[in-house]
Amino acid sequence: MTLINWYEKNKTQAADWQSEAGNPAPKAVVIADDTTKADEAYRLACEGTALLYRGDFQNAKQLLQAITRRVDRKPVKPAASLLEAFHQHRARQIGRANITNKVLIELKYGACDLPRAPDVKAAVQAALIVDDNTGKLPARLVLSLRELLGMVGAHEWRKKGVPIHALNANIHAHYGVYSPVRGEYLDLIDQAPLNSPQVAWDIGTGTGVIAAILVARGVKQVVATDNQPRALACATENIQRLNMQSNIQVMQADLFPAGSADLIVCNPPWLPAKANAPIEHAVYDPESKMLKGFLSGLKAHLNPEGEGWLVMSNLAEQIGLRQPEALNTWIHEAGMQVVDKLDIAPTHAKASDQSDPLYAARAKEVTSLYRLKCA
Repeated sequence: MTLINWYEKNKTQAADWQSEAGNPAPKAVVIADDTTKADEAYRLACEGTALLYRGDFQNAKQLLQAITRRVDRKPVKPAASLLEAFHQHRARQIGRANITNKVLIELKYGACDLPRAPDVKAAVQAALIVDDNTGKLPARLVLSLRELLGMVGAHEWRKKGVPIHALNANIHAHYGVYSPVRGEYLDLIDQAPLNSPQVAWDIGTGTGVIAAILVARGVKQVVATDNQPRALACATENIQRLNMQSNIQVMQADLFPAGSADLIVCNPPWLPAKANAPIEHAVYDPESKMLKGFLSGLKAHLNPEGEGWLVMSNLAEQIGLRQPEALNTWIHEAGMQVVDKLDIAPTHAKASDQSDPLYAARAKEVTSLYRLKCA
């Protein structure tokens, strides 16, 4: 971890700095408390100065909300195209995060000692220590209040879980692991024709939900791969919770493990754009690197008569981030052919939210499962 420094109580203070997005510690830090006015805090944040809060925790949340409202008041410029609207939307998201992340909180061994602060230690420990054997939380840790609230919210969702109809059970997402809240792609996995595969692979498993659905459908052996420690820990926990550990092997790999399989499933990130935080890698795939990697390696890892299942949305095509013919071209260049394509319309809230800047694209979005075989 890097350090953050600030001046307080007539001397320079220092603490470990935490930023999920990997942002450097702010160089300018002032002390804020319950007397700090929202307009002044907003001005300082816009100028790049961070505010380390020393007052009441609930008042800190109110200050963050007031700053957020001021950020959101900025008018949105009309966009000439959906692609321009997308880039404007991403720029606003990044700018919003840069400003609202300037309200900071100090934790001591993972606990917040501000008045009226909730018990956040379990949420912080779950977010920052994937392996409990890696050590204790730092004696002094500074992070943005926005990030801390995200940890707390993720911890509550982790305990509650997301109901998965195909499993008749809940899947529990860890902090930093994408939650399977969009159920339509899981419906496709549950409904696609299954030709009695003996061994299946789930590439980029995340929570392990796809691997679990395959086992629930009768696949005896599944290898679930991921290259992120949080995802590997999350998938392992979910699989144990479902009592499927004898059927599913969780393995760290960059895409494919060694060997071959009868069925190889991949649900890569759907949008070819830059990710600005680790959690966004589940949504954004810069230059379609994972998608292209899956397709180009698929033929070499399939058993004779085996199938690859690619789960993709056409949102990138609707926005203009990817040309309509690109995906089929990449499939053909990989020596594969589409033998079937199952489609489903999205059911999430944004698909019907006309205030969303990308509503015109979301309203036409289709999620598809491509059944691929060697050409």
